[in-house]
Amino acid sequence: MISSLQQKLDAGEFVITAEVCPPKGSDCGEFLEKSSNLRGHVDCINVTDNQGANMRISPLAAAALLVQSGIEPIFQITCRDRNRMALQSELLGAAALGVVNVLALTGDHISFGDHSQAKPVFDLDSVQLLKTISELGEGRDLAGNPLHGTPHFYVGAAAAPEAEPFPLTLFKLEKKVSAGARFFQTQAIFNPEKMRTFRDAVSHLNVKIIAGVLLLKSAGMARYVNAHIPGLSVPASIIEELESAPSPIVKGVEIARRLVGELRPFCDGLHIMAMGREELIPEIIKEVR
Repeated sequence: MISSLQQKLDAGEFVITAEVCPPKGSDCGEFLEKSSNLRGHVDCINVTDNQGANMRISPLAAAALLVQSGIEPIFQITCRDRNRMALQSELLGAAALGVVNVLALTGDHISFGDHSQAKPVFDLDSVQLLKTISELGEGRDLAGNPLHGTPHFYVGAAAAPEAEPFPLTLFKLEKKVSAGARFFQTQAIFNPEKMRTFRDAVSHLNVKIIAGVLLLKSAGMARYVNAHIPGLSVPASIIEELESAPSPIVKGVEIARRLVGELRPFCDGLHIMAMGREELIPEIIKEVR
């Protein structure tokens, strides 16, 4: 089965994806409501995998609930919490449940999250996970055993256009594409010129680029991003805008909408991260839609 996301990107259509965090608990009502409210505004919903190393419901369960609701998910799967056996089992389960789009990630380290006493796994990294998905797609597991039913995924990987040193970043991205990545979803971009440079640098990889836009809700949030999230850099001018605004969230939406317009010429789609304010996404993307 070819996903709608793949069909649109292959056809040259501009896509919009959004991130909705699964609940910390078994009640998925709010998660499904937020996702359903984005129907018609976005093409896919990213389901995060214990985002920031904070424990939440299984992303596979959440992605399957979206499929049941007629909403196309992008299933994020990380190497942090599973060994190679568990990763393969999760992926086969995803295929059986109709989940086609997969974003393969190494994962944030345990020390960043709410279970710092947990033991991280990292049996594989993101490149090895991509190779694993390719192996499954060829009808065998990592031990070389044949599969009864071959999964077919549309596979993406993460990219950080503003990370330095960039040559090292580019080398890793080349390995990801060689291992099977068909699209990149990027970390949040605050400097559109960096996006132009990134697009030109990866043009030889023939991979689709979905550029990340983060809704900054306050100057404090922007400073936290700069202090704690590697590869992200919020310019001082944006922090000043947020600091002087009568309503920081209104200003944050304005900044996100501006970035959407500035980034659009350099990518194949946009990935909106609203961090709990998903109801504002239609306002952020309204000029695109």
